[in-house]
Amino acid sequence: MARGAEPAGEQRSCCGSVVAYFTSAKFLLYLGHALSTWGDRMWHFAVSVFLVELYGNSLLLTAVYGLVVAGSVLLLGAIIGDWVDKNSRLKVAQTSLVVQNASVILCGIILMIVFLFKTQLLTLYHGWLLTVCYILVITIANIANLASTATAITIQRDWIVVVAGEDRSKLADMNATVRRIDQLTNILAPMAVGQIMTFGSPMIGCGFISGWNLMSMCVEYLLLWKVYQKTPTLALKSAKVEESELKQLNVKKESDMKPAEGVQLIVEKDVTGFEPQQEKEVSCGARIAEPFITFRDGWVAYYNQPVFLAGMGLAFLYMTVLGFDCITTGYAYTQGLSGSVLSLLMGASAVTGIMGTVAFTWLRRKCGLIRTGLISGVAQFACLVLCAISVFMPGSPLDLTVSPFADISARLFESEPLPTIASPEDKPEMVFATGMPSLLNGSTIPANSDPEMSPEPVPLISVSLLFAGVIAARVGLWSFDLTVTQLLQENVVESERGIINGVQNSMNYLLDLLHFIMVILAPNPEAFGLLVLISVSFVAMGHIMYFRFAQKSLGKQLFVCCTPDPKTVSDSSPPGNTSTV
Repeated sequence: MARGAEPAGEQRSCCGSVVAYFTSAKFLLYLGHALSTWGDRMWHFAVSVFLVELYGNSLLLTAVYGLVVAGSVLLLGAIIGDWVDKNSRLKVAQTSLVVQNASVILCGIILMIVFLFKTQLLTLYHGWLLTVCYILVITIANIANLASTATAITIQRDWIVVVAGEDRSKLADMNATVRRIDQLTNILAPMAVGQIMTFGSPMIGCGFISGWNLMSMCVEYLLLWKVYQKTPTLALKSAKVEESELKQLNVKKESDMKPAEGVQLIVEKDVTGFEPQQEKEVSCGARIAEPFITFRDGWVAYYNQPVFLAGMGLAFLYMTVLGFDCITTGYAYTQGLSGSVLSLLMGASAVTGIMGTVAFTWLRRKCGLIRTGLISGVAQFACLVLCAISVFMPGSPLDLTVSPFADISARLFESEPLPTIASPEDKPEMVFATGMPSLLNGSTIPANSDPEMSPEPVPLISVSLLFAGVIAARVGLWSFDLTVTQLLQENVVESERGIINGVQNSMNYLLDLLHFIMVILAPNPEAFGLLVLISVSFVAMGHIMYFRFAQKSLGKQLFVCCTPDPKTVSDSSPPGNTSTV
């Protein structure tokens, strides 16, 4: 009987552990993040398609939307982070969740109305009503993106740290799992909504996304509450220091004042110490100047962080055309890669990205966190050398005799008309996008085309090396990204965690915006090789900054691979006072 009872006991124990995992705060956090990310990816993919569809297959509205989004996060990143720091965790998470999903639902409803009554809207008030609808969609979609930024800061940069507790290995595993979820949803979510829009209609796609966000918002709200209940430490938060003290902290990195000195309760009003300042009436001018002061203090505080160089190194990686965005995809089409081949390459990049998250957890255990970033940076740069070599290989359109600014200067100063879409019989170069077999085997010249204008087979050596380097570099890229993310989580004091990560997002968007401006200034394919070389240079500069940070942190122990990292700055400081929120 005893022997027969043992397997039954083991089975109950196994079932109990499985149930415990699926009801744990960690799994509920993963589930909520997966739902949120799935909705985000569907919306980001669909809104660009919707704007192109509405504006007569023009990229104007999409470009305006991208510019507004980047500019808003650049200017408001620090203010959003400061709001995250000043309020309780549950309030921040729930407010940003509701604002984000409500904005997407409202955008979906407006787009459905526009798709249904576009003809009537064109005739009303000479089309101005339709223009107002476009402005509303871009504005509300931008609000949704700002709320999504606040959600990412509070969940991925704060809640995860609290749920992981003092266990750095658990924190690394949670960061890696969250990034794997991002990689999977980044591929699967656009595929799902794309199928709905293809076999249905854009209006059906709007309705589906609105309905998904409504249901997802309710489930995520419940999951956040469950996680909050299961993790009592989420209710404890170091309060924001006073403005005068924050300025003193920003003047010098090492201060005699402890980071948590002078903290106050966020919700309760019967606080001693800073109560007289709270009772003072704030003037109208001070209220107007407050966002600008927060913006300035946030950037100064970011500069004074011990991980400043590591954060700047990550931001510099955004100044690149070596990714699977619309720019690289468009270049690939001009070089003869078909849509099906590009989809396979994107899938391969997702796989290597997931491999990067696995490599991060393994390297961190073996070599420590800081050395993991150094190894990841070397691996990424080594792979990107292939991209630099591809610029000079057969098939590369690089032509230094053609000015990179020829196209834009012709339009601005010579008043040449904008290019128009030609008919199929007038565009023999369309053979480039028909697939690789015709390029590999040669293509026949159409009978009605000019032999001098007929395309020659384009060698695929250059573009193959380019994408081989881009895909392989994803391993080092995502491992490096996770390293810097955890460094920010561990080294930034809790009371400044939101504003510092908000400024980090602003830096990322700034460099991303610069890379789009770089492409606008040199849009012709002959200049793409120069953009590749510039991108590799910025990646190199970013990793040089990180190397300097690692050298300052570890000194002579940098290349001793088996020595654990020394305790970070935040660990060496005494624990601060906490307050119930």
